[in-house]
Amino acid sequence: MTGIQTDQPEPTRAETLGEPDLTADEARERIERLRENIRQVYIGNVDAIDRLIVCLLARGHVLIEDVPGVGKTVLATALARSLDCSFSRVQLTPDMLPADVLGVSVYDSKSGEFQFKRGPIFANILLADEINRTTPRTQSALLESMQEATVSVDGRVIRLDQPFMVVATQNPFEFEGTYLLPENQLDRFLMRISLGYPSPEAEAQVLNQRPSESRLIELLPVMDHQDVIRLQHLTDHVRIADEIVQYIIRLANATREHKDLRIGLSPRGTLALAQAARARAVLSGRDYCIPEDVLENIEPVCGHRVVSRGYLQTGDQSAGLETLREVVREVESPA
Repeated sequence: MTGIQTDQPEPTRAETLGEPDLTADEARERIERLRENIRQVYIGNVDAIDRLIVCLLARGHVLIEDVPGVGKTVLATALARSLDCSFSRVQLTPDMLPADVLGVSVYDSKSGEFQFKRGPIFANILLADEINRTTPRTQSALLESMQEATVSVDGRVIRLDQPFMVVATQNPFEFEGTYLLPENQLDRFLMRISLGYPSPEAEAQVLNQRPSESRLIELLPVMDHQDVIRLQHLTDHVRIADEIVQYIIRLANATREHKDLRIGLSPRGTLALAQAARARAVLSGRDYCIPEDVLENIEPVCGHRVVSRGYLQTGDQSAGLETLREVVREVESPA
């Protein structure tokens, strides 16, 4: 059943699943199948595929920001089609209301009661296309679901089925007809990534094969939802040494104290960075983290969480990203 009414706290993952039943090598083999399946239709930035998979393993959501036409929707759809999970897509527009995403209560004349009609958010994978073209009010409707995996309607709390992942796309902030995502909305995304333009060789392959017009429709799943949950559970059990934990804390404190940043990395941000590091370890076939797992994730995980002092005037986060790079250079790594 999709979603359940509850007033009780959800059991912890450890109480529900116990110890992981996958080895690191078994996980890596499954992940490689997923990666190759996506690459059948998305011919471009290989690192973007891995970052998307890291978000899936870490139970995180991803924001893909880039100019139109570089394959944002193709990449997100390829991930969804590669998983035998429920999938829904919503094209966000300026006139959309929160009920268009969450659902609405409709009066049933036969029963004399209101019946809740579920919206597109009740899916394992939700593709929120062009999220910054809708108003902040509708954007904020996703906040509870992304943080708690629940929807509150008519005095009820409805849990979303697991796995649950939001893959949102957006155009750069300077494009006409876009709204800036609020900082608390951005913070709910584990990563913000950019795809960039393909290489000449990759673009020639796209022109010759047109995979989004042919192969995408025929793409078959290589995992079901239980496989995803088992991989996520394995990620939770990846060991992270105290030296790496202290390194993450030093990075966070350096951003909080930096004179050029108005907002540094929050505790939610440090949790996200640690979980992304665990997921990258699983991606690499390890059950322990190394410093490179943190370093590889700093920009996509933290870049949208730190805010420069000039951000309110320009809306451009590039200054905050450059300051973050400066912090990474200055804070000593355990490596």
